[in-house]
Amino acid sequence: MVTTVAIVSRGDPGYPAQLEEIADPPDRLWVRGTLPPTPAVAIVGTRRATRYGLSLAREMGRAVALAGWVVVSGLARGVDGAAHRGCLDGGGAGIAVLGCGIDIWYPPEHQRLGEELVAGEGAVVSEYPPGTRPEPWRFPARNRIISGLSAAVVVVEAAEKGGALITARLAAEQGRDVFAVPGDVHRETSLGTNLLIRDGAIPVLGAADLVEALSLILGPPRTHTDVDLPFAMPYDGATVEEVIAASGGDTAEVLQSLGRMEAEGRVRIEAGQVFIA
Repeated sequence: MVTTVAIVSRGDPGYPAQLEEIADPPDRLWVRGTLPPTPAVAIVGTRRATRYGLSLAREMGRAVALAGWVVVSGLARGVDGAAHRGCLDGGGAGIAVLGCGIDIWYPPEHQRLGEELVAGEGAVVSEYPPGTRPEPWRFPARNRIISGLSAAVVVVEAAEKGGALITARLAAEQGRDVFAVPGDVHRETSLGTNLLIRDGAIPVLGAADLVEALSLILGPPRTHTDVDLPFAMPYDGATVEEVIAASGGDTAEVLQSLGRMEAEGRVRIEAGQVFIA
């Protein structure tokens, strides 16, 4: 895949206005693809994510994309990659911020994922010139761009120390809202998120809960109008449990409605998730 790489400098019309607001914005960005103008949400976490964390990050990335918002992350292994994949699942636009030159895919196994983001009207960006190697010390500096591009930062799983908590701290300093997923107090990858909540981060209990909370910051999410649903649908692909919770109605009535609409071909239910047909 061949994509033109552009250089966007501070003061240029294409330089992200959100990024201009932070204390130390990069002087220039190398951009592969197109920087989407719509509100963005960063979804970050540990590279050593559990299966639960990977699943949740993908669900959240998909939900944010379906709501019409941009997903920002770091293209890293673990939570970042899962969030980017969820964004693509939802047909949304995403931005991956690299800690190396734009001509180096890191990690290399995520090259295709990055190319799919670019093909999906998203972008891969870096403040480092082409040829810059992915040295460990570059990534903490990279994280201020992830949070700076976003109106809110969501930490899915994180240990007590690591890049995700650096991103959360930078987000708080930049005046962004910080969300975190609570977890098992004995699980290493939940220690960081639990500490964030203790220190003031907003807890989120799933994708539907996240979309509801973000709508207070970013405005109403994009809604589906191709079918008249008799209950609240938090987003396309919500679990049956999330649909029931969002509806605020009687569980039996919602289940009966779902069964009737599935028989009519108005929705389909796969692996406990509800999709508008």
